[in-house]
Amino acid sequence: MGTFSMPSLGADMEAGTLVEWLKKPGETVQRGDIIAVVETDKGAIEVEVFEDGKIAQLLVQPGEKVPVGTPLARIASNEDLPPTEEPAVPAAPDEAAAREPVAQPVMPPVAPPVVPPASPAPLLPPGEVLRASPAARDLAREKNIDLASVAGSGPDGAIVRDDVEQAEVGSPLVRETVADLDPMRRAIAAAMSRSKRDIPHYYLAHSFDVTAAAAWLGRYNANHPPAERLLMGALTVKAAALALREFPEFNGFYGTGGFTPSSAIHMGMAIAMRGGGLAAPAIHHTDSIALPELMVQMRDLVSRVRKGGFRSSEVSDPTVTVSSLGDRGVDMLLPIIYPPQVAIIGFGSVSQHAWPVGDALAVRPVMTATIGADHRANDGHRGALLLRRIAELLNRPEGL
Repeated sequence: MGTFSMPSLGADMEAGTLVEWLKKPGETVQRGDIIAVVETDKGAIEVEVFEDGKIAQLLVQPGEKVPVGTPLARIASNEDLPPTEEPAVPAAPDEAAAREPVAQPVMPPVAPPVVPPASPAPLLPPGEVLRASPAARDLAREKNIDLASVAGSGPDGAIVRDDVEQAEVGSPLVRETVADLDPMRRAIAAAMSRSKRDIPHYYLAHSFDVTAAAAWLGRYNANHPPAERLLMGALTVKAAALALREFPEFNGFYGTGGFTPSSAIHMGMAIAMRGGGLAAPAIHHTDSIALPELMVQMRDLVSRVRKGGFRSSEVSDPTVTVSSLGDRGVDMLLPIIYPPQVAIIGFGSVSQHAWPVGDALAVRPVMTATIGADHRANDGHRGALLLRRIAELLNRPEGL
């Protein structure tokens, strides 16, 4: 019998609220199936199961907030399930017995089951389930707002607190002198404060000519329709992932026992969320994904994160993070490590600069890559080699 527990969806997560069960007792599940929605400081997150079996028991009800590691459900594996018995085939009666009347058993009358009165249901069409976060439900009760009349903007139309606030009419928001930070911003503040307090950061920057990468990208996109074209970001992410194969001390986690390198490269993508906040969910096995598929996954991840919907494995699995503000015109960034990771790689915009070409100067497209790294797990010499290797790979895009 397996246990499905409240996952840890961030270094500073201590508890989560179960929003909704997507599977019922008796239903069969397979590894990777989404079976629950959990609300954390990052928002509502779809949680996957990591074993095959059948839901045996739900231990936590929607609306309950429980610590990380608390069992949420029990899952019976295929070995736990009793074997299916073949129905017995009745023997054919002999001719004499067939002539004798058979007494029919008299069944005592059975009282109808007593059904407890149900709580009032939301005003929804039959078969539909109202999806709303606990914070949204609390605010709706406080403001006496019928959630059935509120349009949800969360994952799969779930109603979040902001939706209830927007639905409130005639009650202007009171602005306090001191800003009341939302849960997302508080979580970011806690993680970044811990990072700068506990991690001995060092920073490096490396600027390089990306003429070869830009020319290859132009030729590739000229031969593909808009929906299949690549962005420079796909090339930088793939180049960084491939370089990390050669520099494993930047890909992993630092804990109480020291540094533990990861056997896989799951690149976290720093993505700004609509309405504020930041998330860095992972693209799994980034180094092994072909560029066209990587671009598809990046677009999908950005779209889902900005709608507030991503999966538990995407939040908990990043082994290193990449951040880029090039689309905002930033030439260089010095990012902060997200613990317990030990490195974060940044990419600035591609801009035209005077650049030495042989014995002369020419105007070239130039990019600056940076790294913020944990001096307990690696050092500046290796960090410099890593940045140089990223530049080399990026300017051989046909090999990505």
